[in-house]
Amino acid sequence: MRTESRFTLLLMLALPAAAAAQVLTPAEALTRAEQRGFANRIAAGQAGAQAGQAMLPLRGILPSVRVEASYLKTTDPLNAFGFLLRQRAVTPAAFNPALLNDPSSIGNVSTGLVVEQPLFNADAWLGRRAAGDAAGAMEASARWTRSGTSVMVLRAYWGAVLAAEQVKMLEVAATAGRAHVREAELVVQQGLATRSDALLARVKSGEIEARLVAARGEARIARRGLAVLMGDPADTSWTLPDTLPSAGAVTERAAASLAENAAPGERADVQAASLGARAARADRRRAQSLYLPRLNGFGRVDWNDPNQPFAGKSAWTVGVMLSWSPFAGASELAELKATGGRLQAAEAMAEAAEGQAALELAQATERLTVAREQLAIQDVALAQAREAHRLVTRKYAGGLSSITELFDATAAETGAALAHAAARYDLLVAVAERQKAMGKHVD
Repeated sequence: MRTESRFTLLLMLALPAAAAAQVLTPAEALTRAEQRGFANRIAAGQAGAQAGQAMLPLRGILPSVRVEASYLKTTDPLNAFGFLLRQRAVTPAAFNPALLNDPSSIGNVSTGLVVEQPLFNADAWLGRRAAGDAAGAMEASARWTRSGTSVMVLRAYWGAVLAAEQVKMLEVAATAGRAHVREAELVVQQGLATRSDALLARVKSGEIEARLVAARGEARIARRGLAVLMGDPADTSWTLPDTLPSAGAVTERAAASLAENAAPGERADVQAASLGARAARADRRRAQSLYLPRLNGFGRVDWNDPNQPFAGKSAWTVGVMLSWSPFAGASELAELKATGGRLQAAEAMAEAAEGQAALELAQATERLTVAREQLAIQDVALAQAREAHRLVTRKYAGGLSSITELFDATAAETGAALAHAAARYDLLVAVAERQKAMGKHVD
């Protein structure tokens, strides 16, 4: 086989493996959740439904056009003569008293084109404003839902990476533990240690193995949880990074987040509450406008024929109609009372949203500051645990320490490494939560 052919074959075989090994990035996870996440899709559907509701008041503002058609056949004297008039078919013979009193059956196909134009309906205009603000509030609420979904996705994403990293750490510790057990058993056989030392080594090794089994289960669950948040529970074919970002990278990201300031009212939930209060005020004015008169215009063209629609000579009618109901069974009073209560609640909710936003920002900032300081502490603790393990290993090699001390040092380093990874995870999540609390784009 020629060299070029062998190279092409190897390249073709490697491509699927490379595609399968493609690492899922945080940005890709967020994009998937944005497009297919269940909570986001539900919120988008609710916002779309509310936007549709906002169009309903237009029926009191925009003109309406309809076509009417009917067929009647009668021997009623009054209607029979009326059909003749509408069909322009009246002759002198039609005034014969005998025919007027006892007409033959006559049919009429009536068709009409009707246009109705609202001229002044204050409740419709104010209702349109209220509905528009309510739709805007629902859209802002959907944006807030997407922001919350992004935080959950990042928490799940980094949690899955953390779980995988912890599995690798425990696998290394378990391998070392099994090696230590073999060394302890060999030392016992040589008569340099007691059987209790070997038994304790097995106990310590078993503890690590048990933690490893639990960590593997948690890693599998973490992957499935991330898949659910991304809107495709059955797809777990993607791979994740081997480790979380380094302490330096995470700390730098935290410092950049702490340097950012939030603009008042930038959060989508605060905007939603504010728009909700504005919608409630407009709805209150709509209820007050129910006492005002309504003015509507209309025009129609009619055709009447014995046999077919839109036949015969047309006739047109135009007019305006004024209606006023100063009292309609106390329904206006009920509307005023209901909208007044809703306005009071909406204004309180808007104030509460602002206060809650300030509190959540303060909490997120505090948690981020604490998480950064805890990571710095874990940095030192990990370095100390590694040095202690190195020293105990040298002492054990020189016969100056027991296998139990070696296991304790190994466990201390493993624990410090696990705690260090958890601290990096906490700081990453704290950054995302502060971004959400500030109303910024979560990434």
